[in-house]
Amino acid sequence: MKRATLMGPLVVALALSWVTALADTETEVNFLIDDVAASGCDFQRNGTVHDSVDAADHLRLKYRRGKRYADTAEHFIDHLATESSWTGQPYTVICDGVEEPSGEWLHRRLQEKRDSHVEEVSAEMSR
Repeated sequence: MKRATLMGPLVVALALSWVTALADTETEVNFLIDDVAASGCDFQRNGTVHDSVDAADHLRLKYRRGKRYADTAEHFIDHLATESSWTGQPYTVICDGVEEPSGEWLHRRLQEKRDSHVEEVSAEMSR
């Protein structure tokens, strides 16, 4: 009986952590897509350059259709936002005349977002 009593809270905690992880993934992916739209950078896919709003719309479509391949924000980047699923050609980002693979750009932006969140939480905790 004691074992069953301890298992209940454990199951609830695991379920809550799973739901939280899903919510965090959705939040981070939406942040990335919104960040693309607001970046003002150009995005090249399949040899054609698109503005940031078009690129964000395209990523939103890919996420909506391929969400099952993106159980983390990193998986969204690696599985959906780095290359064409039709041609296999890599996506690139062009900001201030500098071109780089979209995966590198998106991973950096995700890390910057996470770092700023940690700083905000740390600042609030020290008040």
